[in-house]
Amino acid sequence: MAHGEVLEFEEYVRTRQEALLRSARRLVPDPVDAQDLLQTALVRTYGRWDGIADKSLADAYLRRVMINTRTEWWRARKLEEVPTEQLPDASVEDGSEQRADRALLMDVLKVLAPKQRSVVVLRHWEQMSTEETAAALGMSAGTVKSTLHRALARLRQELEARELDARTLERYESRRADRRDGRERERCAA
Repeated sequence: MAHGEVLEFEEYVRTRQEALLRSARRLVPDPVDAQDLLQTALVRTYGRWDGIADKSLADAYLRRVMINTRTEWWRARKLEEVPTEQLPDASVEDGSEQRADRALLMDVLKVLAPKQRSVVVLRHWEQMSTEETAAALGMSAGTVKSTLHRALARLRQELEARELDARTLERYESRRADRRDGRERERCAA
């Protein structure tokens, strides 16, 4: 590269380095990595400076070099594995709890009248606004609000009743198990 082009590049870096560093900071979260990214991009650009015919596009060229460099770094990163003697206890979500919740919700929705069910589904599952729900169902916004209020109250009531039934069943099962264990102990003692 000719001496005049070296001076031109140095002047470019001197005048644009702050703006370019801000761009680098947007690309990588760590400020030190941003400085490294900019330096690497400047070194790569220096070698091609004479090939940039329109120097007004130098910022765009340099930003593209930074993006490509960051992508290279990301691809080359090492995913470090640390050997241990014991495997960590990892809880694996198999989705069964979500499926059970969904099944319960679908079952509980059956207690609602069709109009209430429609309002609940559109407002909470489809995430429509009150106005959108009213338009879709051909009712006023006030009717949507009152219907939704009554439907949610009915759902809460049904869920609480089922919770009580589940606890009652649990207590009953526990007492049966206790009696069975007592009979087992009596047989063993005899």
